[in-house]
Amino acid sequence: MTNRSIAYIVKDQNPVTLQSDDTVQHACQRMWKRRVGAALVIDAKGALCGIFTGRDAVRALGEAKDPAHTRLSDAMTPKPRTIEPERTAIDALRLMSDCGFRHLPVVKDSKIVGIVSRGDFKGMELDRLEDETALWERIA
Repeated sequence: MTNRSIAYIVKDQNPVTLQSDDTVQHACQRMWKRRVGAALVIDAKGALCGIFTGRDAVRALGEAKDPAHTRLSDAMTPKPRTIEPERTAIDALRLMSDCGFRHLPVVKDSKIVGIVSRGDFKGMELDRLEDETALWERIA
């Protein structure tokens, strides 16, 4: 099945959400406990304001930031790209591939619905992306 909706993929999902003043250490602990590679960062009104991923954690450590005292607002990727739940799996894969990231928040009407990651997609969906990419490379 290559046309699964994003809503189907994230149904019943409860993504890790954190406040921008939470620490990198707290975020890493929550992500480790839930076995996820990203947390969504929300503002005081509950709206998405950033995403914190394993890559962000590595960057913070590489910059010698103290994870116990560094706030997510100083380590997250602000204003991440998002996708609507009505879009399809291939739409999400294209966006992640084109932009070079592995996690994509799902948002509708400014409300967080979930998050998809590269691991959420099935073989046929990944094969379709690979076929499309090969076609574009031949055309170019």
